[in-house]
This record gives sequence, structure tokens and C-alpha cells, in this order.
Amino acid sequence: MKNGDWRMENIIKLESIDFYYDEKVLDDINLKIKKNEKISVLGSNGSGKSTLLRVLAGLYFAKKGNYFFEGVKVNKKIAKKLRKKIGILFQNPDSMIFNPTVYDEIAFSLKEFGFDDIDDRVIEIAKKFHIEKYLSKSPINLSGGEKQKVMLAAILVYEPEVLLLDEPTTAMDPKTTGWFIDFLLELDKTVVLATHDLSVAYETTDRAVVMSEGHKIIYDGDMDDLMKNLDILLEANLIHKHKHRHKNFIHSHYHLHF
Repeated sequence: MKNGDWRMENIIKLESIDFYYDEKVLDDINLKIKKNEKISVLGSNGSGKSTLLRVLAGLYFAKKGNYFFEGVKVNKKIAKKLRKKIGILFQNPDSMIFNPTVYDEIAFSLKEFGFDDIDDRVIEIAKKFHIEKYLSKSPINLSGGEKQKVMLAAILVYEPEVLLLDEPTTAMDPKTTGWFIDFLLELDKTVVLATHDLSVAYETTDRAVVMSEGHKIIYDGDMDDLMKNLDILLEANLIHKHKHRHKNFIHSHYHLHF
């Protein structure tokens, strides 16, 4: 296949990626993601999901293996060019907030990337996210769910090609989570959703990539098929079994993790 054809097929390709802190946290990761595909990266806490997203964003660099974005090998020299193409939303919105107002937070990347129509873009996306009433307020004082909306708006306002989401619903209340699911279903972008919440993953993506507690990919395939595969779900610690009481009898069955 020619290089141009390869780029049309896969926007992201990882080949045998290893990453270490003191210990290995990504072990021989091979992954291909097509343009406009939405996938879930599933695994328990500590499986390597967040690290994988940071590698994809060009924030971390693998100790071994190759990362290609649109057919170009990613290294430290070209990582800055990824900033406009790939947006990443962290699990804790407070770690991303550093501007005095919601307006400034959303406008910051537009100024960094040299956009001219900053006011129009900020107001347009604030209305889309129903946060226009907060534009003059400090984002620090908002609820966790509203903070996530602000940071998501701050990313999507500059129209990246790929959106990386690290446990995005953790800080959201049920109403905001419902809004987020609807929003994600309508979003026409490449999306990588890292989560241990099977219900959100099932509602928003068709493909699942499951990481084990040994930091390897142990499943890559259809979401419906995964939900029937108890062995994989148990190995990845995405379901558990315990006894509980139903009125006057006790029994046990499997439970999803949320």
C-alpha cells in the first residue's frame, strides 16, 4: 500500500511501544486507529490507559517502538506540530485550568495558534456547550462537570483532528454525563476514550481496546463481543463478583465497574 493510501486508512499507528517509569507501564503496544473512528481504551486503574493517551498526544515518548501520525514518525522534533492536531482532556480538569476567566481559558489556544476570529469562535463554542453565562467567571469556581465542559470547549475550539479523553466522566454528575454521551455520539472526529466505565464506553464507541493489569493489550475488537467475554473482562478487572442480599435470599453475580 502506498504511503498516501496508508494515511487515508490509519491516522494513528503504534508499533511495539514500550514505556517505563520506574517499571514498565506500556508493554509491546500495537494499535491502528482509522480517521474518524471512535474507540474505547478500557482497563482498571494503573493499567496504562493514561500513559497511552500521553504518548498519543506527544507528551511522552516511548522507550522502544514507533509512533506514526498521518504516516509521519513522531519524535520530539515534530511533537509541537501535534498540538494543533491532537487535543487531550485530562481526568482532573483542575490540572488544566490556569486562566482567570472561562473566556480566557477558551481563547488561550486560539491566541497561541494565531487565529484571528477569536471572539466569534469563543462565543460560538460557549453557546454550543451551554457555558456562555460563565464566560466572565473564574473556572475555578465551577462544578467538576462544568469545568470539564470548559476544558473540552478550550480544546475543540481550535478544531483538532483527534480528541483524546482520559476518564472524562469522572467529575461529571449524571445530567452532564448524559449531555457528554449525546455530544460524543454526534462528534465527527477521531476519538480515543480511556475509561474503566463500561457503560459509557458501550454507549459511545463500537470498538474496544482492553489493557490488562500487566500493561498489555489483551483484546482489540467489537464492543458487543467484549461484553459477552467474561474471561477478558475479569482478566482486565473490569467486572467483579460478590455476594449481596435480595430481600430474604443471598446470591452472587457479576457487576460492571463504573
